[in-house]
Amino acid sequence: MTLVRPGKPQPPDTVQFRIPMEMTKFDVQNYLKKIYNVPVTTVRTRIQYGSNKKRNHLNQRVKVPDYKVAYIQLGQGQTFQFPDLFPEKDTSAESGSFEEVQEEFMENEKQRQMNDPRRGGLNDWFGL
Repeated sequence: MTLVRPGKPQPPDTVQFRIPMEMTKFDVQNYLKKIYNVPVTTVRTRIQYGSNKKRNHLNQRVKVPDYKVAYIQLGQGQTFQFPDLFPEKDTSAESGSFEEVQEEFMENEKQRQMNDPRRGGLNDWFGL
C-alpha cells in the first residue's frame, strides 16, 4: 500500500492509497485496523487503467500497468493532512542593512577562493 497525495481536493477525513490489484476492500480495512490501529469507516476502490498509446523504439505499443486506488474514510473525528515538507520561507523580514549583506558576501568570497587542502598545493586549473 502506498499513500498518495490526491490530485483533486478530498474531505479532511478521506485518505487515498494505491494498492495491489489483488487486495479487496476488506483486506484494506483489516490491514489498517489490525496493523496501524486506524479507525476505518468505509473503503471505496476503483481500478485505474494504464494508457496504451505509448510506443517504444521498435514502434510497438507499450502499455502502462493498471493499478487499484482505494479511498479510505476515517472514523468519526479523525482527520488526515499531509505534512508540509517544503514550507514557504518568510521573505518579508529583511536580512539586514547593505553593509551586513556586503560583509557576508565578502566572507563567502574569501571562503570560496581559499585553496582546497585536499589538492596538495596544486592549482585549480590542474586536474579535474
